[in-house]
Amino acid sequence: MTGRPTESPQDLRRRAEKKFSENVVATLATLSPNEMGRRLHELEVHQIELEMQNEELCRTRAELDASRDSYLDLYDLAPVAYLTLNEQGLIQNANLTASTLFGIVRGKLLKQPLSRLILKEDRDIYKSQCKQLIETHAAVSVGKGEPQKCELRMVKNDGSVFWVVMSASVPRNPAVALTYRIVINDITEWKRAEDALRESQQIIEGIINAIPARVFWKDKNLVYLGCNEAFARDAGFADPKEIIGKDDYQMGWRDQAESYRRDDLQAIKSGISKLFIEEPQTTPEGKSITLLTSKLPLRSPQGDINGVLGIYIDITERKQAEEEKLSLQVQLQQSQKIEAVGRLAGGVAHDFNNMLGVIIGYTEMALMETAPGQAMYDNLTEIRKAAERSADLTRQLLAFARKQTITPKVLNLNKTVAKMLRLLQRLIGENIKFNWQPGPQLWPIYADASQIDQILANLCVNVRDAIADVGIMTIETGNCILDEIWCAKHMGSVPGEYVLITLSDNGCGMEKDVLDQIFDPFFTTKEVGKGTGLGLATVFGAVKQNNGFINVNSTPGQGTTFAIYLPRYLGTNEMLLTKDAAGPAMLGQETILLVEDEPAILELTTKILKMQGYTVLAASTPGAAIRQAREHAGEIHLLVTDVVMPEMNGRDLAKNLLSFYPDLKCLFMSGYTADVIAHHGAIDEGVNFIQKPFTIIVLAAKVREVLNNG
Repeated sequence: MTGRPTESPQDLRRRAEKKFSENVVATLATLSPNEMGRRLHELEVHQIELEMQNEELCRTRAELDASRDSYLDLYDLAPVAYLTLNEQGLIQNANLTASTLFGIVRGKLLKQPLSRLILKEDRDIYKSQCKQLIETHAAVSVGKGEPQKCELRMVKNDGSVFWVVMSASVPRNPAVALTYRIVINDITEWKRAEDALRESQQIIEGIINAIPARVFWKDKNLVYLGCNEAFARDAGFADPKEIIGKDDYQMGWRDQAESYRRDDLQAIKSGISKLFIEEPQTTPEGKSITLLTSKLPLRSPQGDINGVLGIYIDITERKQAEEEKLSLQVQLQQSQKIEAVGRLAGGVAHDFNNMLGVIIGYTEMALMETAPGQAMYDNLTEIRKAAERSADLTRQLLAFARKQTITPKVLNLNKTVAKMLRLLQRLIGENIKFNWQPGPQLWPIYADASQIDQILANLCVNVRDAIADVGIMTIETGNCILDEIWCAKHMGSVPGEYVLITLSDNGCGMEKDVLDQIFDPFFTTKEVGKGTGLGLATVFGAVKQNNGFINVNSTPGQGTTFAIYLPRYLGTNEMLLTKDAAGPAMLGQETILLVEDEPAILELTTKILKMQGYTVLAASTPGAAIRQAREHAGEIHLLVTDVVMPEMNGRDLAKNLLSFYPDLKCLFMSGYTADVIAHHGAIDEGVNFIQKPFTIIVLAAKVREVLNNG
């Protein structure tokens, strides 16, 4: 700071006294004695006043000096840098803080341009600020000049860069030469904190957006304050910022807005979180979804509730998966139950067929010895009929258990169904319209034609019972390919190519509890005496035995659709098995080794074969049969053996006997087809088999056939 040299109080007093003396001498020379006396008195008074003013002036001067010193101290020690620039932008003055801030001695700081201390990339900001200041300076005469502020980066003497807020102004007095007054405040730490805060906010936003859930928060008036990207997408917005300021009535779920707001208010008013609540929602696209939602009160640092935080996840796929899993579990349990009952049915059928064989055989022998006109003949006929009906019932059980004897061959399903059309129409009755829609270029299947007939007949009977008055039944065929995704949702299915046959009706339909049991053996909704409950169980077993599977869809009051999937046949050679002969047989004279572990069957079969002229070697165990064969002196032409026996199964027995009777022919008999001679009920190629129970005629014909043809 510069100015005029300051006079001491003593100098001021001497100069005043001198002037005062000169004035007194001049005045006295012109006055009378009286006037002179009066004036002298006034001069004395005035002198006293001057002395007092002089003392006041001295005190004021001392205060000004102290104030100036204090100002200079404050100027130098201020926490911000002060600079004064001339019109050319050169530094004229700087405080000590500015010198410290830039790391330059104050003397070297003066007379250099301020722009040199600014980072090159930010000098345009400084130039723009100077331009605005010149425009401001032109307006200061009318009081419109305002300081200009900007943020930019400056460079210290050691080359380090730091952020500042620069405030620049010009004097408001037009008479003063243009100068720039610069205030520089170091905001580097604030900038770092701001960057850290911004980075922290970005991290938080990243975390919120990465959360596999929808997140939103509202104020006490239930106006959205923010959300993550997933929530914004659900709401139909591209940017989460678009949500701010809106409420639920402005969202795609406005129909559920009242319910959502009620839950929000409950969390705000009670201060209690509402966790994991399932809620339905309709998306902006109109899709129905299920949400698992939690609502939590938002609290200020002081603990006051000032809003609500919501978190939800879309559990639609999980719900569907759970439902599918439950459905599969039910199907698995049903399959396991049916499998268990099937094993039981197969085991029971073996013994039951043995007993029925004895009843039928001895009844037929008794009928041969009884004249038709006798009362006993009619009684025996009724016994035979009852036994045959029981045998039919057993065959149905075996079909359900997938142990029925079948003779599969390559079939065209359209032709097989076409042969059944007249019979099926008679089964359903004239009140039901029958639509037959065969699919084009149908793939071949490998199945038992009689079982296809059996499946269709049982399903048509089911349709007839489901339609009380008039209705429609449709049978369709077609090709289809099932993938892993479809099969994963349908228990028992396997990916691949299938021929599909569907039978649908518009009858009464079925409730779910009925639908879950329709394939259970002996389950029926019919009145007592009007159904055995084995029709659909037989269908299920027959489909499974032909390596297929069946699905059922039914709606009460609308009808039912059975869809049967049979594997596409990919072989090149048609495989045919000879059906059991049932015609009359010629008497024989060959020797037959008969092996049966059931005494009654062994005795009956021995009598029947002897009646046909054969020599019979009877054995109740495989060991006894081997001994008899070794001890027998003559030829043994045929082995007739049960399949399932103690010690050894029938097939192993036949292999053992072939070692010393190489030309021995073999006929297997059983109440059900065991895996030793069949796979899933299909007799192995080249194996001769007769199903128990059999009649005398059937046994005689089959024995003759095997002996003649082998």
